[in-house]
Amino acid sequence: MDRRSFLRNTTLGAGAAAASTLAAPAYAQGKRALTMVTSWPRGFAVLDDAASYLEKFVSELSDGMLTIDKKAPGELVGALEVFDAVSSGQADMYHSADYYFIGQHPGYAYFTAVPFGGTAQEVTNWYYHGGGEALHDELGLIFNMKGLLAGNSGSQSGGWFRNEIRSADDFNGLKFRMPGLGGKVLGKLGASVQNIPGGELYQALSSGALDGLEWVGPMADERAGFQEVAKIYYTAGFHEPGSALAANVNLDVWESLTPQQQAILRYASMATTHFQLAETLANNGAALARLQAQGVKTLQFSDDVWDAFGRASAEVMDENMGDELFAKIRTSFEASLATSASWIQKSDGFYVEQRVRVLGG
Repeated sequence: MDRRSFLRNTTLGAGAAAASTLAAPAYAQGKRALTMVTSWPRGFAVLDDAASYLEKFVSELSDGMLTIDKKAPGELVGALEVFDAVSSGQADMYHSADYYFIGQHPGYAYFTAVPFGGTAQEVTNWYYHGGGEALHDELGLIFNMKGLLAGNSGSQSGGWFRNEIRSADDFNGLKFRMPGLGGKVLGKLGASVQNIPGGELYQALSSGALDGLEWVGPMADERAGFQEVAKIYYTAGFHEPGSALAANVNLDVWESLTPQQQAILRYASMATTHFQLAETLANNGAALARLQAQGVKTLQFSDDVWDAFGRASAEVMDENMGDELFAKIRTSFEASLATSASWIQKSDGFYVEQRVRVLGG
């Protein structure tokens, strides 16, 4: 039985008892540089921003003793090859969206976003105070990784289209880019769903290889230039109400770090999420106004379309319940979501409704 199998099948109590008899681990001394492969082309708004902030914060918090060498897609591995590169030890860590890797395990969807899931705040509540981080680690143990979240895009838009979506039937045969379980939902509605890396999306949309796509939100979408090739923009989507970004570390590398270095990575990841999310939300409104000034028509899906999203989402989520760990993650997430929402709806939610009613805008 290998070490990780042992860990998976040994109780915490037994592990703690054994720890007292083991020698202290030997840590590498001096400066340490970690190679981080990413799924984002350099300069991509929001996503590469988060990776760059993590790189910066780690160096500053460690006074340059721990640094990250950030690699864009193609510099070491491809955009969607980062998971395997880190799992195998080819790279030390990655920055990506974990729902790209639901083929490895569907539970990874929860560490980015799931259909009708949590807002950015609700995801963070679950991750740090509802058991999410421990479940990320439990999932990572299978693949030789330590889980970290480092960034959040906030609520993502419903997507870019050449034509308006007047009913759910309009998705039938539509060539649409949407990763994760949200993509599987659109597949239920008949869409031809594709998971294309961000750096290839503009060309795919402009060439007609795609009829539509979702990316992030106004700040990131404007910089990507989608308004040049499509003019219909749905501002709210069912698929990613608060999308986390992951900075997962090869588990052998993680265990070779000193406790201080581990703490620096963990807290730099937290700071990245807070700082990058605030930057994104602070800029989305102005970016949306600029998009509209360029002739972009902003719309919302009808209630009938939202109902279709809901029915298909329930099917997709239930199809994965045969996996014990997926079911465990889903149960934990939904319990935390219910607790968070019960207060947020009665406080922030009601307050915003009243502010709009009283003051307008």
